[in-house]
Amino acid sequence: MLTVIAILIFLVLAGIAGLHGYWAMGGLWPCHDEASLVRTVVGTKHRSAMPPVWLTLVVAGLILAAALLPLFVTPFLAGALPPILVHSGLAVLAAAFVARGLSAFTVAFHQRHGTEPFVTLDRRIYGPLCLIIGAGYLALLVVA
Repeated sequence: MLTVIAILIFLVLAGIAGLHGYWAMGGLWPCHDEASLVRTVVGTKHRSAMPPVWLTLVVAGLILAAALLPLFVTPFLAGALPPILVHSGLAVLAAAFVARGLSAFTVAFHQRHGTEPFVTLDRRIYGPLCLIIGAGYLALLVVA
């Protein structure tokens, strides 16, 4: 079960990292123009352009790193990193994803990120997905 959770986290986050890379290169999916993409995935008020390419690529790289870490508790890569590094990383990522997931349900977060459809998508998709990913990291932390 540990391997299945690790691989699922990897696949989901690698896909999200790939999507960020696609946006960094000018991709617009799932929208038709940059302004609607900003309202859908960034959600910040008074912004009609995506963040700079370099920043989006940094985010993609960090998400990819977060995707790779669970693989170090599987038989494929177990022991390739020091256990303290793996456990610390899992704990930090679990906390970060749970915190981000919970923020989707707070008024303060949405006062700052108050555009639609971001707010609705955050409550229905982004936040719950972060909570599930955070729970996956917690499960790996407990079992590993």
